[in-house]
Amino acid sequence: MTAQTDTAPAASPDTEDNTRKLAAAGRGETFRHFALTFPALFLIVVLVFGPVGWLFWLSLIEDGQFSLAHYRRMWTPTYVEIFSQTFRISLLVTGLAILVGYPLAYLMSQLPRRIAGLMMICVLLPFWTSLLVRTYAWMVLLQRRGLINDALIGTGIIERPLALVNNLTGTVLGMLHIMLPFMILPLFASLRTIDMTYMRSASNLGASPIRAYWTVFFPLSLPGVFAGAILVFVLCLGVYVTPALLGGGKVMMVSMKIQQNAALYFDWGAASSLGVVLLAMTVVLFWGLSRLTRIETMFGGG
Repeated sequence: MTAQTDTAPAASPDTEDNTRKLAAAGRGETFRHFALTFPALFLIVVLVFGPVGWLFWLSLIEDGQFSLAHYRRMWTPTYVEIFSQTFRISLLVTGLAILVGYPLAYLMSQLPRRIAGLMMICVLLPFWTSLLVRTYAWMVLLQRRGLINDALIGTGIIERPLALVNNLTGTVLGMLHIMLPFMILPLFASLRTIDMTYMRSASNLGASPIRAYWTVFFPLSLPGVFAGAILVFVLCLGVYVTPALLGGGKVMMVSMKIQQNAALYFDWGAASSLGVVLLAMTVVLFWGLSRLTRIETMFGGG
């Protein structure tokens, strides 16, 4: 009985030559694709990273010399309080936007498409009006002799006007009105994609409507909640017009301090360092969030 050994056939020179040609063609096609996108990539780098690099350079210069004085100033109690207040207000507005926006987005997701479309137009209506005009409208509503105080006094609910403007209350109300559409839009998009057969299946298995909602529907809606919360929170960190007008100078946020340093004191280094630190803190926040959860799933990723 003889043992038979199988030997793999040697690759012919023509096969190896074709393999090299295919690899070279693939590299050439990749290079051509990159060359086509290079102008757009170059424009993005110039428009996005150019200003950030310029701000970072300015933050390191004081009196024409390299210095870290602007960054050492961040540890003073004044700046620590400004950053703390900015994050507190942003978190408060984000939480209120979730509480107000989620029920509305849920209602819209359960309505027929025609009615939901009409409600979406109402949600988008504020975008058709200038931010400055909307902020001044809130000043008219919230001032001591404004419509809200006049209505409350006229109905006998209160005897003295409430302090609704030039304080934290007015700032939060104005920011909530401005940021609410940014919460509703991703929430509505997420809720619309949830298959309602899951809820019916839970009901068939004996779950009550409330239990089916909390155990099935609500977890599936969390990506939309997180996406809207991140969007609103980041926008709140950099908002300027609303706290400047409705806060009356009593509510100081980072954006207002940047404007003060640049326009009032002409200290571009101090203003740049504030912007760089705020950007760095936002990036660290996103990095920490990405370590806790798959952040791409919040925006519809796989």
